[in-house]
Amino acid sequence: MTRATLIGFAAILMWSLLALFSSLSGAVPPFLLCAFSFAIATLVGLVATGRRQPDATPARIPLMAWIVGIGGLFGYHFFYFSAVRSAPVIEANLINYLWPLLIVLGSALMPGEGLRWHHIVGALLGLLGTVLIVSDGGRFAFDAQYFAGYGLGVLAALTWASYSLISRRFAAVPTRMVSWYCAAAAVLSLVCHLALEQTVMPADAVQWLAVLGMGLMPVGGAFFVWDYGVKHGNIQVLGAAGYAAPLLSTLLLIAFGIDTLTVPIAIACLLITAGAALASKDMIAPKPKPAPAALS
Repeated sequence: MTRATLIGFAAILMWSLLALFSSLSGAVPPFLLCAFSFAIATLVGLVATGRRQPDATPARIPLMAWIVGIGGLFGYHFFYFSAVRSAPVIEANLINYLWPLLIVLGSALMPGEGLRWHHIVGALLGLLGTVLIVSDGGRFAFDAQYFAGYGLGVLAALTWASYSLISRRFAAVPTRMVSWYCAAAAVLSLVCHLALEQTVMPADAVQWLAVLGMGLMPVGGAFFVWDYGVKHGNIQVLGAAGYAAPLLSTLLLIAFGIDTLTVPIAIACLLITAGAALASKDMIAPKPKPAPAALS
């Protein structure tokens, strides 16, 4: 389980690159960016998985696994982009980042999972740190006129948390199926782009490389390792660790001179790190197994 959890951490590292690649992709609209990225992820996934065993072909996968996979990948992005179009980005992002906490709390409903106090406290510390990052030190104000946008942000958080939790029930479905989920998400993203956005293509090599990078990592490769992590790893630890994504993303923007280091970000660093360490307590210091009973 520790190995699978560490593999899941790779998704969080990849998601931290999303803001950087987005800032380098120019004026390419979100759904078109998703269409490109999911298409690249599909091709890379199909090439990387190579031969498929007969019992792992798409035709043999349960219908509900298809619904969960496509609904999770595309549904999350649809609700998230709709939320930031309908409400201020800061508030929409704050609501969206409820998903790690929802994963931690929702894991209590999963068979065989044990939710303990340090999982909850760790996730709450991560949420508090994320509030400081996303809101620039607490500068946000919810307004009733953006109620619909806030609702879409809630749906985004619920969609990703549900996808992550329900995927665990389909642990027997191979991770290579994510390639086909990405293919469907690419088609649906293109439909949304044609219906909702004006086409703006990448203008130069840097922007095309940013689009390629998104398809290889944050909107692509991350979904493969996350799928494996939530199916076979410690889902409470992965949920709480999800709050590291906005922190690492901000630190990368600072490193590239796109953002600046502030006191709230430094405090958020401590909160998220402490929260992740607390939630990972079981991995760092696992409980000793009881000694076998002596034979009489």
